[in-house]
Formats: sequence, C-alpha cells, structure tokens
Amino acid sequence: MNKLRRLLSKVLTLQAQTRPLRFVVAGVVNSVFGFLVYSLAIHLFAQVWLGLVAGICAGITFNFFTTGGYVFRDTSRQRIPRFVASYILIFTVNYTLLSLLMPMLNGPIVAQAVLTPFIALFSYFLLARFVFGTKPRSGRLAASKQS
Repeated sequence: MNKLRRLLSKVLTLQAQTRPLRFVVAGVVNSVFGFLVYSLAIHLFAQVWLGLVAGICAGITFNFFTTGGYVFRDTSRQRIPRFVASYILIFTVNYTLLSLLMPMLNGPIVAQAVLTPFIALFSYFLLARFVFGTKPRSGRLAASKQS
C-alpha cells in the first residue's frame, strides 16, 4: 500500500510538472487555430471586432477540449460557464490592447501577432486559477480522470 502511494505521488508530481509544457503545446495549437480564424474573418469581413468574435467563438469549443482535456485533464461540464466567462474577459482585454496597438503596428493582423504571446500567458493564468484551479461544484470526478 505504501509503494502504491509513493507511485501515485510520483505520477501526480510528474503530471503537475508537465502541465506548463502541455499548456505550451496546446497554446501553440490554439493560437494558430484562433489566429487563422481571426485572419480569415478579417479578410472576409474587414472589421476587427467581428474577426475577434469569430476567433473567440470558434476557439471556445476547440480550446475547451485542448486546454481542458489535454492540459488540465478535466472537461467536466461544470467548468464550461467559468471557461466561457474567462474567454469573455480574454476577448475584452485582447480587443482593448489591439485597439491601442493597431495604429502603431500597421494594421490588425500584425498587431494581433504581437499580442498573441501575451494573451496566451494571461489566458493560462486565468484558466489555471479561475477555471481549472477549483473543484467542480458537483464534486464528481471529471470523466477523463476516471479512466
């Protein structure tokens, strides 16, 4: 029994240590996906706010499964309201900063490319603490943790 506890402790420690690396991998995938949707929307609609809305809307579902499932190992439905609220805040911060940077950086696509790493860091801390840093209200284990 003691050996099992030590093994479990090592596994949990390793998982916690690799979370930042998994976030970077998922973040790159999420950022590329969101940036492509945003860029396509800018070319189709030519309005920055609409491009951001398209990127955020397309990204919320995609990112919930990559970030929740791959990084934090938890895709329980109880996390969705906080996840969506986080993305509303991320959108607001992103749009505000984008509006400030666009005149200095020759347009919305270049400005978003510059902002992306900073928004990714902000997103990690927000998601790690506000969304996935608390236990789901139902007290049930996430489906991905049961397997």
